[in-house]
Amino acid sequence: MKDHHNENIPDAVEINSPRTAEHPGPMDADNCCGAVHPKRKEQSIGWNQWKTYIPAVVSLILLITGIALDFFETGWFTGIIKLAWFTVAYFLVGWDVLWHAVINIGKGEVFNEFFLMGIATLGAFYLGEYAEGVAVMLFYVIGEHFQEIAVRRSRKSIKDLIDNRPSMVSVKRNGHFVTIDPALVGLDEVIQVRAGERVALDGIMLSTVSSYDTAALTGESKPQTIRKGDKVLAGMVNLDKVSELKVNAVFENSALSKILKLVEDASGRKAKNQKFITKFAKIYTPIVVFLALGLALLPYFFVSDYIFNEWFYRALVFLVISCPCALVVSIPLGYFGGIGAASKNGILFKGSNFLDLITQVDTLVLDKTGTLTKGVFEVQKVEVKGEMSPELFMALVAALESKSTHPIAKALVTYYGDITSPLAADVEEFSGQGLKGKVDGREIIAGNASLMSRFGISYSEDLNHIVDTVVMVAIDGAFAGYITIADEVKEGVAETLQNLRQSGIKEIILLSGDKDAIVSALAKEYGLDKSHGGLFPQDKVSHLVALKKQGRTVAFVGDGINDAPVIAMADVGIAMGGLGSDAAIESADVVIQNDQPSHIMTAIKIGRKTKQVVWQNIALAFGVKALVLGLGAFGVASLWEAVFADVGVALLAILNAVRIQRIF
Repeated sequence: MKDHHNENIPDAVEINSPRTAEHPGPMDADNCCGAVHPKRKEQSIGWNQWKTYIPAVVSLILLITGIALDFFETGWFTGIIKLAWFTVAYFLVGWDVLWHAVINIGKGEVFNEFFLMGIATLGAFYLGEYAEGVAVMLFYVIGEHFQEIAVRRSRKSIKDLIDNRPSMVSVKRNGHFVTIDPALVGLDEVIQVRAGERVALDGIMLSTVSSYDTAALTGESKPQTIRKGDKVLAGMVNLDKVSELKVNAVFENSALSKILKLVEDASGRKAKNQKFITKFAKIYTPIVVFLALGLALLPYFFVSDYIFNEWFYRALVFLVISCPCALVVSIPLGYFGGIGAASKNGILFKGSNFLDLITQVDTLVLDKTGTLTKGVFEVQKVEVKGEMSPELFMALVAALESKSTHPIAKALVTYYGDITSPLAADVEEFSGQGLKGKVDGREIIAGNASLMSRFGISYSEDLNHIVDTVVMVAIDGAFAGYITIADEVKEGVAETLQNLRQSGIKEIILLSGDKDAIVSALAKEYGLDKSHGGLFPQDKVSHLVALKKQGRTVAFVGDGINDAPVIAMADVGIAMGGLGSDAAIESADVVIQNDQPSHIMTAIKIGRKTKQVVWQNIALAFGVKALVLGLGAFGVASLWEAVFADVGVALLAILNAVRIQRIF
């Protein structure tokens, strides 16, 4: 039986709460006290976004016009008029940058991209290179706008997928349905979901049957048939008929709310590359400032025809090229793109560091039930020892099992039918073994061989040779019979395991609390390297510790509450989020929403593509900058080439990062 019966992106890209506007609307007649009509709010947000681009557009027009007037030598475009013209163009885009530089200096943070841009562009004005000074600042700001657009699109793609909670829900109050905010609905209340509506809260199906679209949670477009008693999760769309649900989780604890929280929290966990680049920029920036200063002044002692303005211009080129914004921006955006692509496929990474770690996994450890198998058990045989009728036998067992949420327990309850009486009391659950409790005054023990041994219950050794899962039952201290249950392997398991091996996974191991005969047969059928059955949660932890001591990078995939310790201990803990317990999902680093093993391979592919894109951006930024830095030091490159080396490379890196979401 399964174990318990027998899972930085910078502030600029932080995901907002779904109930918080990204941009506050202006205060007007329709917006007093912060209340905004939805359509007006949407228009206001759009206008606020476009309004930020107006200064750059006007500055670009002034720059192009000024260059043209200067080129055609109109006669009047000289002196103070020319300076004023380009000064206006400069401050339209440069004021905010200079202001940020001043604020940061006041905080003791002198060496940053704002400082570099300010020194370089003001220095160009000092040399009379007005057009170049404006161009450097303008294209830097344009690059920032492109970054914001890319971030906004990446954030929107994730929010569109997972933040689909309806703002209103129909709840049954005083015998009829009223429409209220989902946050005001309590546990065990009944809500109604019409055909075409999205489910607002997690609940249990009260209606007979309906078809639901689960794409928002799982990434799968195939509709799912949900019957009476099955779980329905917030975010699903009712495709068939009006359904009634009994709420079993309040708004903030719904499946969709938890998913959104997981993605929000992902921004706080940075990959090593991100941490390195952030630290690198803090050291790198002051170094290049002093190198630029040396480039401007030191030639005085070595060059016979030294001209300050000429070497000062080279130093300005050096400063613009050396600005690290391409690295600081594009690398976190690359990881954010990976998290977005994974979310699109129903895979949630709780941090960009796990996108890196999953590419290093060489050993994959799998749980069985709910991971490789569907976790949907069906009773195959009921064998009663003695004179007790099978009906009474199953009534006692089902009453006890009704107190457990384990798939095997659910199968036993489903086989018997609705539990009205008798009722179980003093129920105690033994992780990895089974249950013990009292039903109608009788002591009932139901579980595996380990549980029987624990209470000194003797049984026939022949039961240990049955391949199917066996639930042994003892009543009042004596063995009373057993029930055999079978599970079904999920589709595509063989292909997935083959793909994992081809991807570089060296060893695949199966660990389960189910009986060793079942585990061994499954491992042999699918060619797994090792298998161990009859394990308690602590046994799984011991196996994992042994693997890590060998220097392995281990990923563990599980779904049960008993898997939580080993999921937390693995280098990469992966939880099956559909059937998985809350404890497993909370402990995991990666959550697979549709429970399909094939998505383990998808998660690895996304991690590898993200890492590839990040390193491409690093190589591009360093390569181009090194080339143009050398040219600038020898006076070959001008500020125009410097603009490309900085802003151009940043734009290319951003576009490269965004394409991750288009690939998957």
